[in-house]
Amino acid sequence: MNCPYCGWEESKVVDSRPKEDTIKRRRECIKCGSRFTTFEIVEKPQLMVEKKGGTLESFDRDKLMKGVYTAMKKRPVPIDRINSIADYVESYFANEQRNVARSKEIGALVMSRLREIDPIAYIRFASVYEDFTDVDSFVAIISELGHKPAGEDPENIIKTKGDEENE
Repeated sequence: MNCPYCGWEESKVVDSRPKEDTIKRRRECIKCGSRFTTFEIVEKPQLMVEKKGGTLESFDRDKLMKGVYTAMKKRPVPIDRINSIADYVESYFANEQRNVARSKEIGALVMSRLREIDPIAYIRFASVYEDFTDVDSFVAIISELGHKPAGEDPENIIKTKGDEENE
């Protein structure tokens, strides 16, 4: 870290405090003794989404939250659950150290969380995500709710759906 006063390359940290999503550090220049403040921010890699047609676009957290909010509209679900779903999706791919995710994978992660939170929101989201075209599709997903355990591992959903697409 270069001193902003004399340009010297060495400084020592005098004080360090977390502040929201950053770390605030007070530094002192080894050469001139001047003190200055720096802020450190953890840089997250940009997540890209591979769409059905193979095109890539930047992950849009607001777009995801809007879709989940639409599924949860007028349901007795706290609004902070939408944030927790978006956080889960972002954390999942960050922990996997991946910067490209297929839209189907994101949808499967969201569906796994919605299924645990609210079955009606799950069905609403599934109707768009799975692109239901008839009543039988709704009946199938509703009957599926009764047969599968709610805590199904989202990684298995992702692998299964991804494998089906490749066959």
